[in-house]
Amino acid sequence: MAVELVAIGASWGGLRAVECVLGTLPANFGAAVVIAQHRQGRADGEERLAALLDARCALDVHEAEDKQALSPGTVLIAPADYHLLVEPDSVALSVDPPHNFSRPSIDILFASAADAYGERTAGVVLTGSNADGAEGLARIASRGGPAIVQDPETATRSEMPRAALAATPGAQVVALEEIGALLVALAGTRAETAS
Repeated sequence: MAVELVAIGASWGGLRAVECVLGTLPANFGAAVVIAQHRQGRADGEERLAALLDARCALDVHEAEDKQALSPGTVLIAPADYHLLVEPDSVALSVDPPHNFSRPSIDILFASAADAYGERTAGVVLTGSNADGAEGLARIASRGGPAIVQDPETATRSEMPRAALAATPGAQVVALEEIGALLVALAGTRAETAS
């Protein structure tokens, strides 16, 4: 069964890592993408993260809005200080307390994605300096979805990938530059429409 949703989690060093992954995905990528990137509040242009990534990749990148629809080839990023949750065909935002000292929480995003999409969800844990994402990636794997972890040797901070591997020993360990190609293999591409 093809992957319909890709959930990505990143923390310390994540901007470069997320940019690298998204930059290798084609405009007609066959899955929706949701991202929890640990970041501070909206000071100093933090709200520009989606615009920055949108300018550097072929996909449409947006800061997620509550009840926004999920669609292939579109990337939704958790706003600063909000949890992003996946529902069937859409997302929801929450201001519930931080989980593992994080809001947005990667674990919460991944767990909700696993519950909503099951084996049609791929989870990707990138660089970071804590264990957020480890529980969530295990949940995706337990539902039959592909679990992907950035090779700790290619991570700016290896703690998060190592924690994810400890929680999901069967996860695929992939060099950062190769994650995008693996995602395309899992999700495929959409047919181009005539304009």
